[in-house]
Amino acid sequence: MQTFIASVVVFGLLIFIHELGHFLVAKKVGIMVHEFSLGFGPKVFGYKRGETIYNLRLLPLGGFVRMAGMDPNEEEDNGIPINRTFNYKTALQRASVIVAGPLMNFVLAIVLFAFIFMFQGMPYATTEVGEVIKGFPAEKAGLRVGDRIVAVNNTSVEDWNELVAETNKYPGEPLDLTIQRGTGQVKLNVTTIKDESGQYKIGIKPTEPQMKKLNPLAALAAGTTFTVQISGLILSFIGQMFTQQAPVDLGGPVRVVNEISKAAAFGIYQLMQLAAFLSINLGLFNLLPIPALDGSRVLFLLWEKVTGRPVEPNKESFIHLIGFGLLLLLMVVITYNDIVSLMFGNR
Repeated sequence: MQTFIASVVVFGLLIFIHELGHFLVAKKVGIMVHEFSLGFGPKVFGYKRGETIYNLRLLPLGGFVRMAGMDPNEEEDNGIPINRTFNYKTALQRASVIVAGPLMNFVLAIVLFAFIFMFQGMPYATTEVGEVIKGFPAEKAGLRVGDRIVAVNNTSVEDWNELVAETNKYPGEPLDLTIQRGTGQVKLNVTTIKDESGQYKIGIKPTEPQMKKLNPLAALAAGTTFTVQISGLILSFIGQMFTQQAPVDLGGPVRVVNEISKAAAFGIYQLMQLAAFLSINLGLFNLLPIPALDGSRVLFLLWEKVTGRPVEPNKESFIHLIGFGLLLLLMVVITYNDIVSLMFGNR
């Protein structure tokens, strides 16, 4: 039951925020919205407010915002003012409506991370040395466990990230380290060397990180930075998969539900962290130039902007239909692999 509730909440939140982005910007630019629905399939609950019907549907694996003018088969003579239809708006306005969904997923991730950093705290590693690796320059220079590095080449460092950033400025070059040892300070000279991963290091590890609670502004800033960093890592991994530098590792709803179950067992903050990670993935995935996704719709609008004429609506709808079918097929394959992996992977 816990897994079911957690999965519904996480999926529902990601979908709601995504569709809310489309909905709010569509309203902002004056497009009539016929329907805002969470889920697919039969309607469970719904009501109409103003010109929009709000529905909750049975299958919680998606959602949609139905706007006037997006369906090429919609009758033109239906009493809707032409200036309130999607296709009447400028290419920039239409693109903003489409991109707003994925962007809201990034905003959700930032807010979730900020909430975690405010109430649970953000991992914070000091510059105190927790381990000196044998054979590396730090050991030869005389660094000890418990030493605290306070400056690199006369530039003060207050946490481990600053220490790493400062040492990375001088790959393979000597570093003058100012060390706080007990009640006094000592100076040591260390030269970074390249390790097996190709990174330049002196051969030390930090002590166990502490949790530092941030104020709201600092938490939002850290959440933004963290979201950007994770987005970069995901894009890098996708690039490595295409160049065969990393194995193809795709997960579908079954694996996601399994991960949600694990996160929920550890507590609300772990579940929020997973939700933020999934929200980033959803935002990036929807921006890919794949038919039926938001990224491909933006490409069609870019084509219209460059050529001065739109792609015929029926042709564009057909391309998106083919893309949607291929995505469904891919989802079936991924789901099958997830089930097999979960059932037999640990034997």
